[in-house]
Amino acid sequence: MRSLRKVLGLSMVLLLVFSAFLFADGQQESRAAAGEKHFEGINIVFFPGGPEGGPFASIVYNGARAAQHDLGVNVEYVWSDWLPDRMIAQFRDAVARRPDGIAVMGHPGVAALAPLVDDARARGIVVTSQNTQLPEIEDKYKAEGFGYVGQDLYGSGRMLAEGAAQRAGVSSGDRAMVWGLMGQETRGLRTRGAVDALEEMGLTVDYIEISDAVNSDPAQGTPVVTSYIAANPDVKLIITDHGALTATVGTYLRAARRDPGDIYVGGFDLSAATVDAINSGYLGVVLDQQPWLQGYLPILQIALTVKYGFSGLHIDTGAALIDASNIDFVAPLAQRGIR
Repeated sequence: MRSLRKVLGLSMVLLLVFSAFLFADGQQESRAAAGEKHFEGINIVFFPGGPEGGPFASIVYNGARAAQHDLGVNVEYVWSDWLPDRMIAQFRDAVARRPDGIAVMGHPGVAALAPLVDDARARGIVVTSQNTQLPEIEDKYKAEGFGYVGQDLYGSGRMLAEGAAQRAGVSSGDRAMVWGLMGQETRGLRTRGAVDALEEMGLTVDYIEISDAVNSDPAQGTPVVTSYIAANPDVKLIITDHGALTATVGTYLRAARRDPGDIYVGGFDLSAATVDAINSGYLGVVLDQQPWLQGYLPILQIALTVKYGFSGLHIDTGAALIDASNIDFVAPLAQRGIR
């Protein structure tokens, strides 16, 4: 008798689960038939990071716009010119507007953003991050939807430097220049990874910090490169830890009166401009951190958390090195602002 009751009880549970599934599925079909999208009514503030129209930030924005279209959410975009102080002020303003969620670039670092995220969560706002890791904040709020979409920063820096050095054929004692952002608490880990990798190979590494002016407007970096090369004509390898600077290397080297291939250059982030730079020979290799996904997936993360309570997802997007041997496959996607 007890076994029969257990069987009947299990049958009732399965029937209820199946009925709930059919009901939810039917609701979704009804919404689709009515032209509604799954996450309509959710309001999100999204940080693409850089200047509007910038080569990297534009691809992030394209991914976020695609998610907005696919999911039916409402998104407000906030442009920051890659300036951490501006991101902090803009985050405070975003919290005051009480959206359902905020997707933030992590460039200001944990110390600056932690109290702001605490305040946002106290107000019921879901927060997630893209591009630059905020590990302590992610650990604290992962169960409440704080995820990460982007590369492993330190590992990506090492990966790019090692790949570029191998392709350049440099050896111990050769000179390299790294142009990066070690002054930024978390974002600087990628630059540190590149410097560490090159120094472990025995190269002489000259480090230059990217100024705020160049960070926002890469064209202002031309005199930095030309003066450095003039003072160090023996440099064999340059690493640019910035997508927009990497896209501008042809301009820099032409201004320095260097031909394609005279100095091997490695950098970050695929775009239409970096495709042209690789094809011209001025740029040797880039690490593609797939910024389109850094736009699309944080929007999806917030929507899933707001509606269903899903916890934060940690997704590493930086795994591929692109050079002349494989550029043709991704070039059409880069021209469309997807890769």
